[in-house]
Amino acid sequence: MNFGMNQFLGVFFEEAEEHLTSLENLLLTLDLQEPDPEALNGIFRAAHSIKGSSGMFGFEEMTGVTHVLETLLDQIRSGQIRLQVEMIDVFLEARDVLSQLLDNYRAERPPVDVPVAAVSQRLQALIERYSPNNQATPTEQAYGLFDDESPAAADQSEEAYGLFDDEVSQPAVATEQDDKDAAYGFFDTPPQPQGETEPSPTVATQPMAVAKPGPKTTPVGTEAESSSIRVSVERIDSLINQVGELVITQAMLAQLTSALDPGEHERIFQALNQLDHNTRELQEAVMSIRMLPISFIFNRFPRVVRDTANKLGKQVELILRGEHTELDKGVIEKLTDPLTHIVRNSIDHGIETPAERLAAGKPERGTVRMSAYHQGGRIVVEVSDDGKGLSRERILAKAKEKGIAVSDDMPDSEVWPLIFMPGFSTAETVTDLSGRGVGMDVVRRNITSIGGRIDINSAIGLGTHIAIRLPLTLAILDGMIVEVDKVHYVVPLTYIVESLQLKAEHLYSMSGSSSSVISVRNEYLPLLSLHSLLNLATEPPPAVGSIVLILEAEGNTFALQVDELVGQQQVVIKSLEQNFRRIDGITGATIMGDGSVALILDIDALPRLAGQGVANHA
Repeated sequence: MNFGMNQFLGVFFEEAEEHLTSLENLLLTLDLQEPDPEALNGIFRAAHSIKGSSGMFGFEEMTGVTHVLETLLDQIRSGQIRLQVEMIDVFLEARDVLSQLLDNYRAERPPVDVPVAAVSQRLQALIERYSPNNQATPTEQAYGLFDDESPAAADQSEEAYGLFDDEVSQPAVATEQDDKDAAYGFFDTPPQPQGETEPSPTVATQPMAVAKPGPKTTPVGTEAESSSIRVSVERIDSLINQVGELVITQAMLAQLTSALDPGEHERIFQALNQLDHNTRELQEAVMSIRMLPISFIFNRFPRVVRDTANKLGKQVELILRGEHTELDKGVIEKLTDPLTHIVRNSIDHGIETPAERLAAGKPERGTVRMSAYHQGGRIVVEVSDDGKGLSRERILAKAKEKGIAVSDDMPDSEVWPLIFMPGFSTAETVTDLSGRGVGMDVVRRNITSIGGRIDINSAIGLGTHIAIRLPLTLAILDGMIVEVDKVHYVVPLTYIVESLQLKAEHLYSMSGSSSSVISVRNEYLPLLSLHSLLNLATEPPPAVGSIVLILEAEGNTFALQVDELVGQQQVVIKSLEQNFRRIDGITGATIMGDGSVALILDIDALPRLAGQGVANHA
């Protein structure tokens, strides 16, 4: 690495991860009886690309593993060896070893604890066992920068790997198969199977969305174009922060000029309107850069389900829906661990063994479904299973054992959230998957830390359904500014159905309760007061004549009483937990045009707070 190539290490690590993801996804979709030739070619090319790129940087352990791996893969795709079940397991082990090596190289530590020799020997043993000639190709002893020739792929007319090569040049008469089998260079994208064949619902995954390489270098005198570039996340985050500050500055200018006479300062107002329009377009364009398809998370779960089910002796089918739904990269990063824990719990606690399912009149193969979709300006991610469901009795018994105040006649909607209590577990035995009383409380904490909410529902013998509601982005939102007790609050615009001034004929009192409802177009809605929800010291104004917002959250519609409507505004979201502490009913804060701080209301949580009667207000 003493000839100026350190600058390319970051690109290598990213592309190697993409190749490993592609390799794993393709392995999990293979039909053992009739493997798809394109999938086999894609798996081979992924291994071959990693071998070539790692050889450039002198990562000999990675190069050695991928060389033996591609030797076996080449014999499988050429029909010399028939694909076996045990090969898939060893291929996945090799993939895990390569991932461990990558982590070690990135951390600049020697890979002494990575089982390189063991997995290489297992791959070599498969070659020796199933090769028709019973002759194994010896592993190469050293890999030079330009030495990428594989004995098993000698018919491919491979070129040396150049520093800026993104494809291996092919002669004009090259066949289609020659082109497919060509060595992939350092800047190549992960190989993907071609065609429109839809994957099996068992592992219903979509190819990883990655940057496409630009066209080859053109002759002198013509300009080359690139369809994409790689930009560090730090630069994107810095750009988003600057756009956020621009939004705040624009709001300040709008407030400062609000007292001016539009007739006398028409040109100023025209310029401000144009600035508002341009700022909004710039914000939307910049935010779209951080939006990634949720397939970045979903694509790892076929492997998670396969490994967990095999370890527990269960048969589980995974069905994925909505993989192209996009959300902020920051949300995706916080969502990965909670979803992994939920899926493992579904298989461990929910899905029964094949014998238990058959005895219960169910198919022996259980089903876990994962889906993502947009709802009211938020992303909803759902995980459900058709297992045995949660046991009220065991949850209540465990709660009583831990000293939690519960009663046997509690509704299910209050029983299920008990599993999110710290240290709560109903597992009878402790395993490496569950039973230690940690996990679900961390799941909820991670979800709420990004302004999300998690809900659970279950039925005995039918299964469990978990819904996670998340913000589209962690940066900017459109909001309605409301005033309560001379303090400004922000209501996300996506929750607002309408606003109205309450008249006496709208208002009704609940018999035997201090609660009130209002009638809007023959529909009765509960009336909540923001004064009461936030435990403000002052009394709320009389309901009659006050301003109410009709809000819809999670399928529930209710009315929220406020003092005044200030106006609609785009606001920059600042994390309250990072700068202060978590407050029930508040999802974040923002800086207003006059420099003051306004709290952003968590509309999903308001009905729950009303049911509890109190809010934890600062």
